[in-house]
Amino acid sequence: MAKRRQGGRPTSEVVTSAHVGKNAELFARIVALHVPPGSLVADVTYGLGVFWRAIEPGTYRLLASDLELKDEALRLPGADYSTGVDCRALPYADASVDCVVLDPPYMEGLHRRAVGHMAGSGSHAAFRRHYSNQRASADGPKWHDAVVDLYARAGREAYRVLRDGGALIVKCQDEVSSNTQRLTHVEIISGYESLGLYTKDLFVLVRQTNPAVSRLKRQVHARKNHSYFLVFIKTGGRGRKISNIIDLRDTEGGEPASPEALNSSSQPS
Repeated sequence: MAKRRQGGRPTSEVVTSAHVGKNAELFARIVALHVPPGSLVADVTYGLGVFWRAIEPGTYRLLASDLELKDEALRLPGADYSTGVDCRALPYADASVDCVVLDPPYMEGLHRRAVGHMAGSGSHAAFRRHYSNQRASADGPKWHDAVVDLYARAGREAYRVLRDGGALIVKCQDEVSSNTQRLTHVEIISGYESLGLYTKDLFVLVRQTNPAVSRLKRQVHARKNHSYFLVFIKTGGRGRKISNIIDLRDTEGGEPASPEALNSSSQPS
């Protein structure tokens, strides 16, 4: 019998899940892997356009929007720019976009009732300028719950405008809120899967420099020096529970659940 040959070629030039470097470098690799050239991409939290610095202009049809586009933001030829657009209420028709890029303020310190209470004052003003619209949050949930609420509302809107098979690329970072570890990327994955979005990929971006902390008395949690890019695909199906999460709760009588019960509880509903 003739030996069966596998297709492809050996190479070390593959996209890996962890990257030490900058947003633009990793983002360029992510879109090259998951978004075909010529796709209509809506970056709904465009900010300064940092994500697009390493992508050849014209590779994608870009719809760039934000609550308030900054004058110094990167402007790419052929892209469509809109200001005054809330990522929770997009001006696009249902199922009209191939890819949505979402990178809202993902730290509770950027969601405050007063601007003077926001993170990023003094020497850290550039941080606030890059990652927020520098305006107070008038209403809604507080602290970390405000972060999750923003992702939830923006995720539902992204799902609406995405075509079936379209990609949602989300930037986020975990944080400690009120001395409690909040795994933002897990909260987002759980919520988005319930919408009918499939978590296709996860990337870890590690800072090139170590974070500095002033007036540290006693460290209780590890300092975050990484963030995430999550890639979701709109499946077109109804929402579901994450199928690979095992239910470890005790059964009646306080006894551990049997292997059969665990296997049963891990099946899609």
